This record gives sequence, C-alpha cells and structure tokens, in this order.
Amino acid sequence: MIPLKDETPTKTIPFINLALVIANISIFIYQNFFAPGGVAPFYFRLGVIPYEFSHFMDIDPPALVPVPFTVLTAMFVHGGWIHLSGNMLFLWIFGDNIEDRLGHFKYLIFYLLCGSVASLFHIFANIHSKVPCIGASGAIAGVLGAYMLLFPKARIKTLMIWFIFIQVMRVPAIILIGYWILIQILAGFAETGSLGESGVAWFAHIGGFVCGCILIMFRKKKKK
Repeated sequence: MIPLKDETPTKTIPFINLALVIANISIFIYQNFFAPGGVAPFYFRLGVIPYEFSHFMDIDPPALVPVPFTVLTAMFVHGGWIHLSGNMLFLWIFGDNIEDRLGHFKYLIFYLLCGSVASLFHIFANIHSKVPCIGASGAIAGVLGAYMLLFPKARIKTLMIWFIFIQVMRVPAIILIGYWILIQILAGFAETGSLGESGVAWFAHIGGFVCGCILIMFRKKKKK
C-alpha cells in the first residue's frame, strides 16, 4: 500500500513541514555530490552509531557534531533515492495536518523529539552495532502515530498493488497506518531472532511511532 494523498484539509500553510522536506532533499544532494570523502564517511559522521553511545566514545571517522547530537543529525541523512523518496512522500502527505493541529513551533519540537526517541530505541535494540543508523523514518513514524489518533477516519488515496493488479482506493487512515506499524513490529521481532542485521531500523520506527502516540494523547488529555 502506497499512500498518494490524504483528504484532510488544513487551515494554515505548513511551512515547517515544507522546510523539513527541503532540508532533507538539500542534504541528500550535498552528501551525494559535495561531501568531502564521499557518501560512506558522511553516514558515519552524522549517523547514530549505537556502539558510540554504549561505549562513550567516538570511533573513526569522527562525528561532525558531539555524539549525543547525532540523534538529531541522523534524521536528515538518507541512504538512497528510494529511501529519501519514500520518507518524503509520507512526510508530505501526513505532516501538514499535524503541523496544522499542533502549530508550527510545537510541530518542529514534536518532529525532532520523535526522531530522537526513535534513535534511542534503535540504540537499545542494537547496543553493540557499529553500523550508522540514518533517515527520517523514526520522526515520520511519530507523525503517523499522531495522524492515526487525530484523524483515524480520514480517507487516504492509496495505490494498492496485488501481484499484477493495480488499483487506487480510499483507505481509512487507521487501517493504512495500523497495517504499517504492524509490519514494523513483526519485522523488528523477526530480526531479533535472526543472526544478521537487515539494515532497516525497525525498532526506530516503533519507537518513533510510540513517542508520537504518547505525545498526542498527552496533549489531548491536557486540553480536556
């Protein structure tokens, strides 16, 4: 299931969400065409490396920021065009509504907090890994969690692919996003019992999603 467009109107211009999309695309262009030393060292210098956190050290190549701040920088680095495109598609579709509901500044804090918590989940699940974790998926998972709770009945135009059959359908947000998080949970626990790493930060997705849900539930409770 690939979301194409939501049908939930907004009242404000989502300039923070737009700025996040532009920032991610700009950094992706920089890392692929202008980063000194190439792409791979760039991942290590800005990505989250669990081993660095668990051993309180910065392994080579050295990070461009203090190690604790890589939980922020990592969410603006992507591993390829497909990785970037998928994340930006979800952010573009769902992020504007959360910004509209939270307000611009609070949305930015919400996004960064969800991404940071997502990285911490990944660190605890892979504490000895020296593989950098990168991408906005954890932060966007938080956005999805918030959207599912705030707009569960919202209709999402979704591209459905069943083998050779392709169809566009209007799917309720709670079903689309519920299916997405179910896949993350099953894949995460399946990988826990395997011998290798898939390269996908499943637990980061789960952590970001949980963080987004908790923050929105806390806000709704506070408003009552």
